[in-house]
Amino acid sequence: MAQKAFVSGYYLDDKDLVEGIKALQEKNIEIADVRTPFPVHGLDTVLKMRRSRLPRAGFIAGAMGAAIGFGFQAWVFTEAWPLNFGGKPYLSVPSFIPVTFELTVLMAAFALVFGFLISSKLGPGADNIIFDEEVTNDRFQILLEVSGGNSDELQAELQSAGAEGVQHHDV
Repeated sequence: MAQKAFVSGYYLDDKDLVEGIKALQEKNIEIADVRTPFPVHGLDTVLKMRRSRLPRAGFIAGAMGAAIGFGFQAWVFTEAWPLNFGGKPYLSVPSFIPVTFELTVLMAAFALVFGFLISSKLGPGADNIIFDEEVTNDRFQILLEVSGGNSDELQAELQSAGAEGVQHHDV
């Protein structure tokens, strides 16, 4: 298995992190990952990340859940097992609302949870390595992938971009 190498730059402030990213992008340096202890406003814009498709997936799954829930109840009470409940109609829409709502929420929730895990590359077999535990506490990290032995050059670029500390990591 090929071994990967990364250079990481650490920042103490989110504004310094954003400025460091802009400085690296001006020099056409590709950023492999950015890790922060909390959401940073404007980071997705600076990294030119595309808008998430999770809301659409949740809506589609919720609509499918509603259709399945309503359709199954309608089929059961009109075709498969019609029962006369005190003269009420077989297709009684108000009585179908609770189960339809529950299946809507259930299907949307499953789609959103699994969609998030897949889009974030989390779950079994994920190789998200945390190089420094402080990144999850109070520091910010920019990861640059080393290619062609340019580790020293990338470390110098990170320091010139305002990094408080720079480290080399072999994975």
